[in-house]
Amino acid sequence: MIDNTSIESLKNSIDIVDVVGNYIELRKAGANYKANCPFHGEKTPSFVVSPSKQIYHCFGCGVGGDSVKFVMEIEKLNYPEAIEKLASTYNFTLQYTKGEGDYNEIKRVLGGIQKWYLKNLDFNEYAKKYLHDRGISSSSIEAFEIGYVGKSNEVINFLNQNLLPLPKAQDAGLLATGENGEYYARLVERVTFPIYSSNGSIVGFGGRTLSNHPAKYINSPQTKLFNKSRILYGYHRAKEHIYSSKRLIVCEGYLDVIMFHQAGFRESVATLGTALTTEHLPLLRKGEPKIILAYDGDKAGVAAALKAAQMLSVGGFDGGVVLFPDGQDPADMIAASDVQGVAKLLRESKPLIPFVIESIATSYDLSDPRAKEVAFGEVRSFLSSLSQIMQDAYIPIAASYLQLAPTLFSKGANLSQVRQSFTQRREDIEQLSIFKTLLATPSLIDELLNVVDISMFSQNQEMFEAILKDDTSHPLLVGLSIDESIFPMKEEEFKKSLLWMLTKYYTTHYQSIAKDPSLSYQKKSFLMHKIKMDILPRLKKGELVAYDRLS
Repeated sequence: MIDNTSIESLKNSIDIVDVVGNYIELRKAGANYKANCPFHGEKTPSFVVSPSKQIYHCFGCGVGGDSVKFVMEIEKLNYPEAIEKLASTYNFTLQYTKGEGDYNEIKRVLGGIQKWYLKNLDFNEYAKKYLHDRGISSSSIEAFEIGYVGKSNEVINFLNQNLLPLPKAQDAGLLATGENGEYYARLVERVTFPIYSSNGSIVGFGGRTLSNHPAKYINSPQTKLFNKSRILYGYHRAKEHIYSSKRLIVCEGYLDVIMFHQAGFRESVATLGTALTTEHLPLLRKGEPKIILAYDGDKAGVAAALKAAQMLSVGGFDGGVVLFPDGQDPADMIAASDVQGVAKLLRESKPLIPFVIESIATSYDLSDPRAKEVAFGEVRSFLSSLSQIMQDAYIPIAASYLQLAPTLFSKGANLSQVRQSFTQRREDIEQLSIFKTLLATPSLIDELLNVVDISMFSQNQEMFEAILKDDTSHPLLVGLSIDESIFPMKEEEFKKSLLWMLTKYYTTHYQSIAKDPSLSYQKKSFLMHKIKMDILPRLKKGELVAYDRLS
């Protein structure tokens, strides 16, 4: 059993704001803190944490209590388990009147194995050479307590010789069991990186293979102590620098963090084999720092940066994005002694919201109206998730990237009219491409005249007439000839473009016939039947149907 005096000492040493803030995002509200209640769904915050009284209370669902009660409820633990969880999180040593607590045993195993990993590195020249070749200094190896683990049987032997129970080692994530129930080590032949909670309590390990194992990096599995979605590697060493500099750098791996710290950027942390998630946000919020996402510039890095930047923007975080160029990562640049280059990239980070807008816009071919419409929808959806002030500030930037009128992004914009404007733009591009093709290949004009009428070209009729007259000096044709955004098509593309234009024309004509009050019922039925049952099916099959006035 846990000694009652020890429990009271633990309660007196922890702050409820810190405890609750490890799980949910808290916002200052006068003398208290507020948040959306984690125990029932709500959009307006009614969950209040009082630092003076060291209690929480939700005015929506009525839950409340102290730090221990909160951990019990959110982790689904009983009272002793919640006490041990808190003690482990805050590196507090509990006293027991009888036996030892489960968490204490797990921590004892983790601490014992870590000391052994450290000794192993001293005797493994190959592992030390790997670290030094990556640019990691001896002082960084010592500061970050990097170690080495050999073969599985060596791990089992060490645990047995030091009376560290194997079941507890499994609970700690160090061991797993095979099909026959035999124990084996999860980390073998790897450089090891101990992982600490934000308060400096060891909770797990990461390992980088030095063999040909297909998994280059692996982490401890989920345990009572280790939740990779709530932990940031290096945070326990970085937090004081984060609070003082008001900046937090998120990178992609252990080596990036270590090299950043080695170069003087000691507010750096990393996610643990997972993307940045909403569960990380409470930790990122502490100290209200500016968040810099420092990711590799490859496809995976860009995708991860976009997802994280969207999440942070919606969460109201300030910050920016740095994508390291030429396939390099931060560790590579620092190892190459380009610390000034890294500092410059960090200073010139792209602000979060413009980065998201630009990334979405550049991922589509904006010369294609259909793709442009999809990009517009994504950007508009992203902006609508921001506060009204942020929306108003960034709509002009979004409009500039997409080359659209800012009014299209307003709440009152008629999306059907927006879609129509995109369709009209595509129709215009199709017609101009057809004209440019006729200028390049005049022999196609006869084929065109078999299936179209000049009325089909609406606002471009004057240009079409100039082509028929072979008036190449006409200003409209001169302008078209030097317009580098419009390209002539090959014959197959030309045919497809004609099919699209004809389908659009007859579909629109079908709708206008249906609404024409001047036509008799018999005439209207005949014309609509001809379009629906004859012309459109033939076009769909790829046949260029001869023009019919349908009169």
